[in-house]
Amino acid sequence: MTQDQIILFSLFGAVFALLLWGRFRYDLVAFTALMVGVVAGVVKVDDAFSGFGHPATLVVALVLVVSAGLMRSGAVFLITRTLVDSSRKLGSHIALMGGIGAVLSAFMNNVAALALLMPVDVQTARKAGRSPALSLMPLSFATILGGMATLIGTPPNIIIATIREESLGAPYRMFDFAPVGGITALAGLIFVALIGWRLIPAREDAGKKVSDLDQYLAELTVPEESKLIGKRLGELQGQADDSDVALIGLMRDDKRRYGAARNTVLEAGDAILIEATPDALDEFRAALDLDFADSKREEHLKAAGEGLDMVELVVPETARINGKTAQSLGLAWRQGAVLLGISREGRRIRSRIRKTEVRPGDILLLLVPKSRGADITEWLGCLPLANRGYAVTNNRKVWLAIGLFGAAVLAASIGLVYLPIALGLVVIAYVLSGILPVTEIYDQIEWPVVVLLGSMIPLGAALEDAGGTELIAGSLVTITEGMPTWAVLTLLMMVTMTLSDVLNNTATTIVAAPVGIQMAQSLDVSADPFLMAVAVAASSAFLTPIGHKNNTLILGPGGYRFGDYWRMGLPLEILVVAVSVPAILVFWPL
Repeated sequence: MTQDQIILFSLFGAVFALLLWGRFRYDLVAFTALMVGVVAGVVKVDDAFSGFGHPATLVVALVLVVSAGLMRSGAVFLITRTLVDSSRKLGSHIALMGGIGAVLSAFMNNVAALALLMPVDVQTARKAGRSPALSLMPLSFATILGGMATLIGTPPNIIIATIREESLGAPYRMFDFAPVGGITALAGLIFVALIGWRLIPAREDAGKKVSDLDQYLAELTVPEESKLIGKRLGELQGQADDSDVALIGLMRDDKRRYGAARNTVLEAGDAILIEATPDALDEFRAALDLDFADSKREEHLKAAGEGLDMVELVVPETARINGKTAQSLGLAWRQGAVLLGISREGRRIRSRIRKTEVRPGDILLLLVPKSRGADITEWLGCLPLANRGYAVTNNRKVWLAIGLFGAAVLAASIGLVYLPIALGLVVIAYVLSGILPVTEIYDQIEWPVVVLLGSMIPLGAALEDAGGTELIAGSLVTITEGMPTWAVLTLLMMVTMTLSDVLNNTATTIVAAPVGIQMAQSLDVSADPFLMAVAVAASSAFLTPIGHKNNTLILGPGGYRFGDYWRMGLPLEILVVAVSVPAILVFWPL
């Protein structure tokens, strides 16, 4: 073993020990290791920051921005309304979402599949009052498993097909991976849905319910030419239940209708009174294509092009708005803000929201131009609540957002455009079309995750350049001499999985596939079982957040720690080996 190899193996050992310990942030540990590697001379100075421009790093950052665009456009609400029920038991929810994710990732990049479903899962968890950590990791693992079933499902399969063509004269076809990969994915999905999610460590916020303080009395207006005109208010109850919204009543010509309001036929300009959280209010509005209370002012705000925010303010006795209404104060024309809702104990509000006299202790929900929330808060003399990241859905562009994303995924899947380029074009299109404000782009990126990936990729490349991976491969060939074929396949998969948990799965495949062919030749058997073993194992990176981009992608939104992954990932990797080795021997005879 050379000096460089000793230093690099020691660095990787120290990094994983510190990350598992959890005392220091993962991005600080990774970046420190990179700097030590540069100072020690095992990482070239010119390559020190190459990881920050690596496609894997860029894909993770771009996917987070695209996911925000899909959320802002209402695409997430569209999926949750049609496929996902927040009242469904967690195991059933994971089975449904995992199945959808697995099917999608079989025919599209699994990172893109997770990008589409991750906001859906987070939104469903929020509505169900549980931590997204319980379902995000199972969803990530499901999308990784689904990619095993087809040629285009994951990069390792494409590389394996290329290596087979170079070594044996013919590549694998589209569904040659399906018998082994499909069975393995199905077994993995069953495990994840029934057992795996129970192994995820519980966090303090797990199952945390929405507090009563989040509930606002608000009103939404029926716009001209709305599809709701001619329907009765009671017919909206189903959608209200799906969005966790309570229908309170109806106002027409500034007069509230009591008693038979649910049987009232809706007309343009009617104000529907509801009680809801800010997220539920926005979802209900987007689902039925309703306007906010002051639709004219809303259009002026949108035309400004800055983007919109929802902010929450507490009214003290000294506030300018205390004892006044939003209309009499001129909130809309003076500050360009719209009062969406009022949270008040007792909630005895009988007039329209903008004509309701504000009292001390009220909590106001305002629609404001982006970046003007602080100025408006100061002008009103109110106190801001902590920013909880409420966003305003631009539901009129939902199909544009889905179409742009779908076109990019299709173009990347057939090799027309490189995936990072395709995602970058989607981000540009989202900004130019107004789906996502340009001021929000950098806020959507999990920068600690970017630092983690950008630091670890040069270290992994240095290990490969120093011959560390070849050293492991050579040792494997020597150790397996004289073993039965099933044992050789098992050991090959275990080592490949271990490498994939540390290195990029593409680099792992490039190193392990030739080793598999060499093993087959030494045993005088077909190379196909060994190539299939490498393909499955290289895609089974479930022990760490850096083994696969999907695992890295959920690290921030799920609030996971580095050591959380192996708890569900280790038994899953054991199951993958136990299922795939017999399947390989059946479908790809020696």
